[in-house]
Amino acid sequence: MKDDLHSYLKGGRDALLWKLDGLGEYDIRRPLTRTATNLLGLVKHAAVGEILYFGVVFGRPFDQELSYVGDDAEPNADMWATADETREEIVDLYQRAIAHADATIEALALNDVGRVPWWGDEAVTLHQVLVHVVVDTQRHAGHADIVRELVDGTAGLLPSNDNLPPGDESWWLDHRRRVEQAALDAGKRGD
Repeated sequence: MKDDLHSYLKGGRDALLWKLDGLGEYDIRRPLTRTATNLLGLVKHAAVGEILYFGVVFGRPFDQELSYVGDDAEPNADMWATADETREEIVDLYQRAIAHADATIEALALNDVGRVPWWGDEAVTLHQVLVHVVVDTQRHAGHADIVRELVDGTAGLLPSNDNLPPGDESWWLDHRRRVEQAALDAGKRGD
C-alpha cells in the first residue's frame, strides 16, 4: 500500500514540474485567477507542503528555514514567487523537499504516528499523511494543468501520456463550440 501511495505522489510531483517546461519567467509566475494561482507558486506551495507534512509532523526537520512559512509569514506567501526568487531556486527547493519526504516515507511504517500542529496537534499516521499529501499534490497538478492551458494551450497529464482524447486543433475548436452552444442553450432554459 505504501508503494502505491508513493507512486501516486510521484506522479503528481512529475506533473507539477512538467507544467513549467518551455515557459518563460513571466508565464510561470503570472496570476491567472482571482486568487493569483500561478504555476511556480503551485510548485513552491507543494514544496512547503512536503516539508511540513513529512518533516515537521514526524519530527524530521528540513535543512532550511523558510521565511514564508509560519505564524509570522505573510498570508499566501508560499503560493507565489517574488521577483528575487528564481525558478531554479524553487525547483531545487521542491526537489530537496521531495528527497526529504521520500526519506521519511522510506524510514517509517504506515502506522507510525506524528503530530500536526496546525490541526490542533492531532495525532496522525504516515498512512493518513500520505493520503492527504497525494490528494493535495494531485489537486494542485490539476490546477497547474488548467493554468498551463490558459497560458499557451498545453494540456495533459504528462509528456508521455497526455490522457486526452485524440484530436487535432480543428477537432478541439469544434468540440469547444459544441460545449459553448450547449451552455448557451441550457442558460436560455434555466435563467
